Amino acid sequence: MKNLGSVSFSSPFIIISFHLLLLSLHPNHIQGSDTVIQLPRSGSVSARCSLKRVLSVAQYGAEGDGHHNDTKAVEEVWKTACAMSGRITILFPPEKEFLIYPIDMGGPCRSKITLKILGTISAPKDPEVWDGLNPRKWLYFHGLKYLTLEGKGKINGMGQKWWDRSCKTKPSNPCRPAPTVSNHFYKCKNLKVGELTILNSQQMHMAFNNCMRVVASKLAVLAPASSPNTDGIHISRTKGIEVKDSLIRTGDDCISIVRNSSQIKIRNISCGPGHGISIGSLGKNGSWEKVENVMVSESYLYQTDNGVRIKTWQGGDGFASKITFKNIVMENVSNPIIIDQFYCDSPHPCRNQTSAVKVENISFIGIRGTSATEEAIKFACSDDSPCERLYLEDIYLTLGFGGNIRSYCWQAHGYTNGRVYPPHCFPETGNFLSAQKILEELDSYSIYLSKPTL
Repeated sequence: MKNLGSVSFSSPFIIISFHLLLLSLHPNHIQGSDTVIQLPRSGSVSARCSLKRVLSVAQYGAEGDGHHNDTKAVEEVWKTACAMSGRITILFPPEKEFLIYPIDMGGPCRSKITLKILGTISAPKDPEVWDGLNPRKWLYFHGLKYLTLEGKGKINGMGQKWWDRSCKTKPSNPCRPAPTVSNHFYKCKNLKVGELTILNSQQMHMAFNNCMRVVASKLAVLAPASSPNTDGIHISRTKGIEVKDSLIRTGDDCISIVRNSSQIKIRNISCGPGHGISIGSLGKNGSWEKVENVMVSESYLYQTDNGVRIKTWQGGDGFASKITFKNIVMENVSNPIIIDQFYCDSPHPCRNQTSAVKVENISFIGIRGTSATEEAIKFACSDDSPCERLYLEDIYLTLGFGGNIRSYCWQAHGYTNGRVYPPHCFPETGNFLSAQKILEELDSYSIYLSKPTL
């Protein structure tokens, strides 16, 4: 494998330019697409048929003033669109705010539906609206094929009251469920989400669960750093997903990838503040879970609590394998590179257990920048199921405030190539042939991941 081109971190220009490039992808800066849908003039039969291809929620009674409940209008337009054939657009007009209560938008549908969101969709502020309803859902899309959400508008979860009553905000509060996501996609195929601002979700902002062939791009996902459990994008039991060209600033993981997900490409992400980009957690409550064939590349992390992370619970089973983090710039990031097989997100100590999710074939390549912690590389692996075939290449991390920086290994085994700073802590680095074999396998599944998602 050719050595990656070096990125000098001594000049702030590189970081600033990279960050500005990503910010230019924010939906409010995206150029080249119309902000309104051009409808054909009436008169001909073909024109009248084309008019039916675009259904505005305003035509079905939506007020769009941010105060009236527009849920019924959206349910009616969805029912109509779903029953039609061909490609149908549901339009949320610009300069309007549509108050939407918990809603189920399900398939199968005869049509291929696009939600063109040019205005704002907002959730009710009061959690009591969910009394008697599923408290984990707000906008719930399921059983759909060829669904698209786009349009330079906003989806606002109005999460402040949910955060205030969270047990993570105030430990004396009871731990109660909240809408897991502003946008929950379940069993959807050939799904596209792009050019939207998604903000202030009650918990996770966007989740893909049991989906196939997904592209999420040019998104701005925003919430205060103090907002609890507000992951930006959550991927679960999903195969064939690409997340790219997006800005994510939340109070939890920018992107989290969990149980039984594979063929994942994450590229050109600006992440931070938040908890970084995470695989896991995996193996909670003794569960068998896997994540494999993941590529995270060309991204920038800023002041996050973790950088690129794999986290598993003791007592779990399964594996995390064939995962690469490549060409990533970090600025003032705590725990820039971390594998933690003793993860314990609990108010009580977790008991020691022997079984563990197997972590192997993990590569960290071209990772540079500054660490907020003296321990820049941490591999804390299981005694009974050590981490194997870890690979480090072209790593250069320094302490942001000066001083010594170090690596930590426990039951971690792997190989290095090129410069690695801080120096690696593997008990042995194997031989040249073993390292070459890892590189060949990395190249093979990188080519596999480079195939188009849709």
